[in-house]
Amino acid sequence: QVQLVESGGGLVQAGGSLRLSCAGSGRTFRDYAMGWFRQAPGKERMFVAAINWSGSRTSYADSVKGRFTISRDNTMNTVYLQMNSLNVEDTAVYYCAAGPFSSDYTAMPYWGKGTLVTVSS
Repeated sequence: QVQLVESGGGLVQAGGSLRLSCAGSGRTFRDYAMGWFRQAPGKERMFVAAINWSGSRTSYADSVKGRFTISRDNTMNTVYLQMNSLNVEDTAVYYCAAGPFSSDYTAMPYWGKGTLVTVSS
C-alpha cells in the first residue's frame, strides 16, 4: 500500500506555470505507475498524465500535451507535474494516483487528497 500527498497548487494567472508534487510513502512506491487526474467543479474526474514505474513511458491527455510534463524520482518517492502555459480551463483539483499505467481513473487503487489549482484570466 502507498499513501500519497499532493502539494504545489495555488492561484496563478493565465499563461503562468506551476509545479505539482506528489510524495508517496511506503517501500512499494516504485512498484506502481503514477497518474495525475483533475476534477473541475461539477465535472467528472479526468485523466491528465501518467508515467510508468521507471519513468521511461509517459502519456498525456490531448488537452495538456505540449504544456504539461510528468516526471518521477523514485529515490525521493515523488512524482511531479510541471504545468506551463496554464489557462482558465486548467482550473481544477489535481489528484495523484498510484496503480497501473492507465488513463482510467477507476483503475487506480490509491489516491491523494488533491491540491487546488486556480488559473485567473
